[in-house]
Amino acid sequence: MPELPEVETVRRGLIPAMEGRVIARAEIRRPDLRFPFPDRFRERLEGQTIEALERRAKYLLARLCSGETLLMHLGMSGRFTIHWPEEGGGDSPGDFHHAAGGLEKHDHVIFAMSGGIFVIFNDARRFGFMTLFPTEGGEDASPFLSGLGPEPLGNEFSPAHLDAVLAGKRTPVKAALLDQRVVAGLGNIYVCEALWRAGISPRRMAATIPGARSARLVPAIRDILNEAIAAGGTTLRDFKAADGTLGYFQHSFAAYGREGEPCRKADCGGIVSRLVQAGRSTFFCPGCQR
Repeated sequence: MPELPEVETVRRGLIPAMEGRVIARAEIRRPDLRFPFPDRFRERLEGQTIEALERRAKYLLARLCSGETLLMHLGMSGRFTIHWPEEGGGDSPGDFHHAAGGLEKHDHVIFAMSGGIFVIFNDARRFGFMTLFPTEGGEDASPFLSGLGPEPLGNEFSPAHLDAVLAGKRTPVKAALLDQRVVAGLGNIYVCEALWRAGISPRRMAATIPGARSARLVPAIRDILNEAIAAGGTTLRDFKAADGTLGYFQHSFAAYGREGEPCRKADCGGIVSRLVQAGRSTFFCPGCQR
C-alpha cells in the first residue's frame, strides 16, 4: 500500500491539474470502490473549485469551495493519471479517448477539470475509496482522520512527542510506529528503513525508546521520508506517479527486502535478516540494530 512518500508524490503531480481548477464534470463509473460513494457524489463535486490539494497521512484532501473536502485514498493499487488537452478527447468524460483507444477497464472515476484536463482514477483491486466531509468540522468530521498522530515531517513530531506516546508502551517499536495514532503516514517499508538507520532493533520494546533512542529515531524518520519523496517514492508493484513515472527509492533500500545481503553500514559486517511481526515482514540487521 502506498505510504506517505508515494501519496505526497501523487499530490505534487496532481496540483497543476486540479488545484485552483473547477471540476466541470465528474463521471462515476461504478457504485462503489472499497466503500460506496456518498449520496449525490457527482452532484456535490460538479461545479466546485478545488481551492487546495493537501495530504494528511496517506490521504489526499481536495478542499472544495462548497465547504466540503473530498478525501481520496489510493488503497493497494489505485493511481491517478492526467490527460492534458493535447492528448486527445472531447469536452466531456464520455467523449474522452486516450492513446490506447478508450477508457481502461478499471478507470472508475473521471474528473473533467476546467481547461480541458482529465484526471482519471484507476483501481484494479478497488481497495481505494473517495468520500466527502465538511471542511469546517476539521479532522474530527472524518472518521478516517480523527485520532491521527502528527505528521512525521511536521513540527509536532519530535523526540519529546515520541517520548510521551511511547512511555510505558509494551509493544515492539516496529508495531508502535505503524500505529497511525502515534505518527501518521508511516508504513512497513519506511519504518524498517528508519529503524535500520537509527540502529534500533524492531523487536525492542517501545517503552525503551524514550531518551537517546528517540533522539536518533525522529531525524532518521524525517530523513528517510524526505529522501523517498525526492526519489518519487517506492515502486514495488503498482505505484506510479500521476505522470506515469515510477518511483525509484527501492534502489536505495538498506534493509527492506535485503534478507541475506550484507549490511550497508561500513563498520558493521552483519547480514540483513527477516522476521515476521504481526503478519508482516520486518527486515533488519542484528549486527547493528540493538
